[in-house]
Amino acid sequence: MTNLRVGHGYDVHRLVPGRKLILGGVEIPWEKGLLGHSDADVLVHAVMDALAGAAGLGDIGKLFPDTDLAYKDISSLKLLGEVGRLLRERGGVAVNIDATLLAQAPKVAPYKAQMAENIAAALNLEAERVNVKATTEEGLGFTGDGSGMAAHAVVLVEKVEHNL
Repeated sequence: MTNLRVGHGYDVHRLVPGRKLILGGVEIPWEKGLLGHSDADVLVHAVMDALAGAAGLGDIGKLFPDTDLAYKDISSLKLLGEVGRLLRERGGVAVNIDATLLAQAPKVAPYKAQMAENIAAALNLEAERVNVKATTEEGLGFTGDGSGMAAHAVVLVEKVEHNL
């Protein structure tokens, strides 16, 4: 029996004026931000869903419902840390995380390394285990027309057996 599990996460948020744009825990100066109950960090939400799926924890809606005021405007990195704790409780560790942000603008290349470092730090992982990419969709769809952003994440989790 294998001790490896794969998880996939996907998230999407609408862009609106009057909100900060937080991606991978980095505040990016821009005219719009993502709408959501928490800080709406679409990239971190996709990572959390991927980890939750690999660990059999359900999804972030189950773990952190948007009806709970405790999560109003909370940092998604804080929630990611909690997902990491739940993963470790189940004997799991993230082998690697590969995440892709889909957004027409703004350009996030200067921030990708910091995003990866933030995600890794929230999970107590080495930064080289996390990869963050970004792509436009050539003006197509809701991400291409600038009305929203989306993110995908894939994780490989290994269940570690402890010999006591």
